[in-house]
Amino acid sequence: MKIIKNILAGAVLLFSSVLFAQQESLFTTYRYNMNLVNPAYVGVDRETVISSTFRNQWTGIKDAPQTQAISFGTPIGKNLGIGLSMVYDKTFIEKQTLVGLDISYKIQVGALTDLYLGIKAGGNSYNVNTSGLETYVNQSDPALNSISEFNPNVGVGALLKNDKFYVSLSVPRLLNTERAKNENGYASVATDRPHIYLSGGYNFDFETLTPLVLKPSFMLRYVNGAPVSLDVNAMLEVDEFIEIGGMYRINKAYGAIAGLTISKLLTVGYAYEISTETQLASAKNTNEFFLRFKF
Repeated sequence: MKIIKNILAGAVLLFSSVLFAQQESLFTTYRYNMNLVNPAYVGVDRETVISSTFRNQWTGIKDAPQTQAISFGTPIGKNLGIGLSMVYDKTFIEKQTLVGLDISYKIQVGALTDLYLGIKAGGNSYNVNTSGLETYVNQSDPALNSISEFNPNVGVGALLKNDKFYVSLSVPRLLNTERAKNENGYASVATDRPHIYLSGGYNFDFETLTPLVLKPSFMLRYVNGAPVSLDVNAMLEVDEFIEIGGMYRINKAYGAIAGLTISKLLTVGYAYEISTETQLASAKNTNEFFLRFKF
């Protein structure tokens, strides 16, 4: 019975990876680490920023998706920015690490508005370790050999921004890549296609309530062959010290977000998600933590 449960759990995770998780890694706290998906963000506002995020998804399922990310960006000279980004994903027996070198260039298009153009160069290290699988028989199955490969890639992005609003459009990986090749008789797992990210936000200052700023934003993700994913977030900033708010992922999840600015250099935060999908009723919830240093 234990073997059957393990096989069924693995099948659910792999099936969701192939059919649904063709969407790249998503973060509820996307607004705090945007250069993970848009290289134009490095060096924005002439700030040096280091961000880190940890996401533990579906805590009720063993070996459910876990994602860790870290990004860095700093200005160089008058209009250039440079940075690095890394995203590590682990789901059941599947692991992948996305790394990228980000470069941005600023063009002033108005008195208070700037246009940033960015390029990302890097790749994806992908690994499937089948040694953790349990089968009905003791003899090895040649179709279950482990897979390890690296796929180079390149991406682009644009950002229009001033003190009140931002609009971001990017494709962080332009090239199709195969997660597992149909080679020497082994079955293909999935093909990663280019993802389009569109995001925007606005800061509403309350003239009669000076310490309060309302920050609504959205993040739309699209890839051919998978459902469109749309996050709608709203955060209320109090006296540049604490942010509290909520999120709704259309037909997927809802949750709460909180951020605390401990000093001018350090911000920490937490997001808690609850899935609205009936097939994930037993999966429980998702926790996400972030940490950001700004210099």
